[in-house]
Amino acid sequence: MGEATYIPSKAWWKEAVVYQIYPISFFDSNGDGIGDLNGIHAKLDYLKDLGVDVLWLSPIYRSPLADMGYDISDYCDIDPRYGTLADWDNLLKGVHERGMKLMMDLVINHTSDEHEWFRQSRSSKTNPKRDWYVWRPPKYDSSGNRHPPNNWQSNFQGPAWDFDEATQEYYLHLYVAKQPDLNWENPEVREAAWDVMRFWIDRGCDGFRGSGESTRLTEESRKMDVINLISKVDGLPDAPITVPGEVCQPASMHFANGPRVHEFIKEMHNKVLSKHDLITVGETPFTYDASHLLDYVLPANKELNMVFHFELMDIDSPKAGQDFEPLRAKEWKLSDLKSTVGRWQQYKREEGFWNAIFIENHDHSRVVSRFGNDSDEWRALSAKMFAMLQITQSGTQFVYQGQELGLKNFPRSWGIEEYKDVASLNYWNKILSQRQRSTGTKDQDMSDILDGFQKKARDHSRVPMQWDSTSNAGFTQGTPWMRVNEDHQTWNATAEIADETSVHAFWKKALTIRKQYEVLIYGDFKDISDDYPSVFAYIRTLKNARALVLLNFKELEVDFILPEGESIGQLKFVLGNYNVEEPRILSTGSIHLKGHEGRLYISE
Repeated sequence: MGEATYIPSKAWWKEAVVYQIYPISFFDSNGDGIGDLNGIHAKLDYLKDLGVDVLWLSPIYRSPLADMGYDISDYCDIDPRYGTLADWDNLLKGVHERGMKLMMDLVINHTSDEHEWFRQSRSSKTNPKRDWYVWRPPKYDSSGNRHPPNNWQSNFQGPAWDFDEATQEYYLHLYVAKQPDLNWENPEVREAAWDVMRFWIDRGCDGFRGSGESTRLTEESRKMDVINLISKVDGLPDAPITVPGEVCQPASMHFANGPRVHEFIKEMHNKVLSKHDLITVGETPFTYDASHLLDYVLPANKELNMVFHFELMDIDSPKAGQDFEPLRAKEWKLSDLKSTVGRWQQYKREEGFWNAIFIENHDHSRVVSRFGNDSDEWRALSAKMFAMLQITQSGTQFVYQGQELGLKNFPRSWGIEEYKDVASLNYWNKILSQRQRSTGTKDQDMSDILDGFQKKARDHSRVPMQWDSTSNAGFTQGTPWMRVNEDHQTWNATAEIADETSVHAFWKKALTIRKQYEVLIYGDFKDISDDYPSVFAYIRTLKNARALVLLNFKELEVDFILPEGESIGQLKFVLGNYNVEEPRILSTGSIHLKGHEGRLYISE
């Protein structure tokens, strides 16, 4: 069957719009400066009106917040900062009453060091839970100096091992020291993970009451954090020296997509996922070969519906060894963006591979500042154009809180004291220490690091949501846990809802159009932009329906000519980011695009 005639199978989760909520920064209902579950409940009508189908909550479990909730100390309880299990039940009820679904974040590669499992594991070498985590004895050099078991670098800087004085062994932590890695080779660990999943699925079923009747809920949602790291290479060997001069080396070749990862996920599917109608999404960092992602997603393998990959998020990052430096910025090329999008849109389509489409989330800065133009003149147009790039791709849509408002990064004038993310602070301290040692002076010029942070730091996506122009952007009546971006006085949800030309209004319309035309969800993909340096143009086709997408990524106007052989047909203009009358394509196939202009034409 040819690519042009292939029609993917349909599923509700393929057509869904998923909205990610970072709970601590979404809306504070009780004035303590921290967003909470009742705050999310208060905004459900806002989300429903936008066109959201699924709410995805970043972790809300009990946690010391060493990594903002991705360090979990109790999987079966809500952190008191966010509320209670009863508040979760009430949120779930409100979500279902509005015809939406709730997606939980499952972080099961590691726990908090304050989790009872780890407390027991570190208490004694003979404790039954000792082997629930990855423990190794130290190495010693010829002088008797103690060293970690290998040279792996933590993903948040420094060694990936921490020494436990009580038992005289090291434990593995691919992230911060307070996030010890679970040992998935141990079947008891896997069974405990399945029990966690069953707890939340069962709670969703039992807690749902609608229309005055008891209803059996079979559709739940689950996002699996760094799921491709659960299997490590046998023997945990040293990583090759790819960053000379560093003691610790990037080691993802030894812990990402390991030898038993698919065995473990198939077991998860067989024992838990297959028994429910679920949307399942895996996160797969450190994966640069598309073929490594294939087995996670192909329907025949019975693993996951889709995975987040990060190739597009790496086009503006310099390399450090085989991995990328996410907090440093480099000039990115539109040609790289086009080739990345085009490759994934067409990748193994006839075998059932399905994409998770996103361009913002809690781990990445704001798109209009990172890849677009966030100046006063171009910000709205640029944000709308990137909305068009996202909603015209095949794959389940993931929108991050504030993306629908065109929120931008906070100013370069903010100092390091405003950055809260452990990744930012650890990297800052590492570079500062290196420079102090090399120069012998305490004071160092760190402006280049702040330049990179202003463009790339995760902190930008974590500032409080901008609801209105009042104090603290309407996020809280108290003191916000993180500084609010000052532009909330003009860029906020209340103002944009009242403005039919706003970014919010555009997103709402764009999501409606996406759901109206199946060609945007299931159609095939053909890049027709050739070597145009500022234009990304592509055609989507499904049966007799065609969609033409035209996106100008630069401020300069440009004349784009359709390639020879590409007929205009009965294309109808359905969406554009300039508030003008319907722009027409000349009979010659020439199209004049203004700065940062986007257009969508469709024929049925």
